[in-house]
Amino acid sequence: MSLSLLILGGTSEGYALAAALDSAPGLRVISSLAGRTATPRRPAGACRIGGFGGIDGLGAYLATERIDAVIDATHPFASTMGWNAAAACDKAGVPLLRLERPAWVAGDYDRWAEVDNWQEAAGILDYAANRVLLALGRQDLDAFTPLRHLWFLIRSVDAPDPLPPFAHAEVLLARGPFSLDSERALLGARAIDTIVCKNSGGTATDAKLTAARELGLRVIMRRRPKRPPLPTAATPDEAVTWVERLRGEDR
Repeated sequence: MSLSLLILGGTSEGYALAAALDSAPGLRVISSLAGRTATPRRPAGACRIGGFGGIDGLGAYLATERIDAVIDATHPFASTMGWNAAAACDKAGVPLLRLERPAWVAGDYDRWAEVDNWQEAAGILDYAANRVLLALGRQDLDAFTPLRHLWFLIRSVDAPDPLPPFAHAEVLLARGPFSLDSERALLGARAIDTIVCKNSGGTATDAKLTAARELGLRVIMRRRPKRPPLPTAATPDEAVTWVERLRGEDR
């Protein structure tokens, strides 16, 4: 029996899942990207870009496109989309799986301070840093602009437009994955003493944490926001198994 699947994507796991399912017979796959970057990488198969318009908008899309199942493979910090997907799928009676990579966990030699928001992170920086790598994206910068005695290296896929009024900052446009050698070189060349980042998990950007451990640098790590309780897969392969199980139940 055929099945229409919507992947709420944008992560490496979402791309890998779309590629794995693209040629499956009897399976129609649509990936949805939020469109937050100027030139998003397009996944395999059909793709739509842009928001849905909240819970009701997503529900209408599920009905119009006759979606049979949804996999939420959005970024661990895209919590609004996660809650909207849970509400819309519950209302429509559509099965929903959360595909989420495991979070990073501090080791014995890591110097992490874990926080729940950027204001808390800025409070720590105020007394414990001099030169900071902000590896958190262009939309989360405002909390750090009052720290006018600090120097910031802002790493982002797209340029902040406009750039918030930092007193001392450099913008570095780059997209992961990043190698350990390149992260060591970057941190050393810019004399970074503190890294601020989100607990995104995965391997595309974890080299900075290894380099920080080796160099004895402080890391301020924002914890992941809460998500609705859902069936969860940690890898694309596990998500493929979930889809195959759904299709088996439909036969």
